[in-house]
Amino acid sequence: MKPVIGITASLELGRDNYGIELADTQAILAAGGLPIMLPHLAEEDIAGIAERIDGLFLAGGYDVDPTLFNEEPHPNLGVIIPSRDAFELALAKKVMTLNKPILGVCRGAQILNIAVGGDMYQDIPTQASGSLLQHQQKAPRFHASHFVDITEGSLLQRLTNSTRIKVNSRHHQANRLVPAPLIISGISSDGIVEAVECRQQSFVLGVQWHPENMAIAEDAASKGIFAGFIKACREKETGK
Repeated sequence: MKPVIGITASLELGRDNYGIELADTQAILAAGGLPIMLPHLAEEDIAGIAERIDGLFLAGGYDVDPTLFNEEPHPNLGVIIPSRDAFELALAKKVMTLNKPILGVCRGAQILNIAVGGDMYQDIPTQASGSLLQHQQKAPRFHASHFVDITEGSLLQRLTNSTRIKVNSRHHQANRLVPAPLIISGISSDGIVEAVECRQQSFVLGVQWHPENMAIAEDAASKGIFAGFIKACREKETGK
């Protein structure tokens, strides 16, 4: 049996339909998982979803409500979907208590961090100091536009078999304060947090880039991330 992977869905303002990215499903299928879309359910239904899925994929999407980490909205804050924020935070917390695998990309990495009490830059260009890289690349989605240095001995290092990789970049927000039990395992040359993970869990990883776009373009490091995620989900499913 393929492990069942719940993918968090996006929702457009003023629209009545959910959506997920084709690349998310393609990357999960290629790695051996069975993706299903998760609507924004009420809190009483979250435990049931967490019990039924073998792994959680926290997808990318719109900005995160800054009041969730006790900040007022920055002028450059983008679209906020309150139902998605509430659902994903509650679901991430529940899945972590069950020690089931989680992979978060872009917004998903930020949700992971906020779920454990962290915070984030609402707008990197105006809030982060120093000489910054271009974090909103003007290139195809699959193109790797800058480097990330990876902590030796980390989960991310084992998955990618490298301490330095090239990644794509489509974000104006990023994690800032990263509290325990998460640790920073990837960082760009301008000091922006690019990856977080939890060593106390079987597999909890958040990356600021979009490996799903690079995996379907046959990038080895990105394929390694999804292969490791699905392997952890399969092991959790079978109890190994």
